[in-house]
Amino acid sequence: MRYSVLIGRVLFSLLFVLGGFGDFSSQVVGFAASQGVPLASITVPFSGLMAILGGLSIAFGYKTKWGAALLVLFLIPVTFMMHNFWAVSDPAVAQDQMAHFMKNLSLIGSALFISYFGAGPLSLDARVSNQSDDRNQRAVA
Repeated sequence: MRYSVLIGRVLFSLLFVLGGFGDFSSQVVGFAASQGVPLASITVPFSGLMAILGGLSIAFGYKTKWGAALLVLFLIPVTFMMHNFWAVSDPAVAQDQMAHFMKNLSLIGSALFISYFGAGPLSLDARVSNQSDDRNQRAVA
């Protein structure tokens, strides 16, 4: 059962790590600019960096609560600016954007779970915590 948390963290983070690199492409920056994202040439690569760092933090289980918070900060503006299905007139495109919007809401929920519960047993956070517990026990003894 311990491995399920590790596998879940890695699978969850893959979306952000792999997708974050796309935010450095001119196509993604151009699309974001067409959606009204302010200063897209700066904000889109910055959001990609947030996604990559947050995803790696969760994948490795290092400073996981901070990484999850970073992903929430990334996802909220992306969700509302890039998937604003309520502003789309074409019903098929609106339906597609609504699906992306709902997917992102679920990712926000997942990141909030991670920010509360942490990385779990097979993580760098757990290893650091165990080492400090061992040091504290030796200091008391």
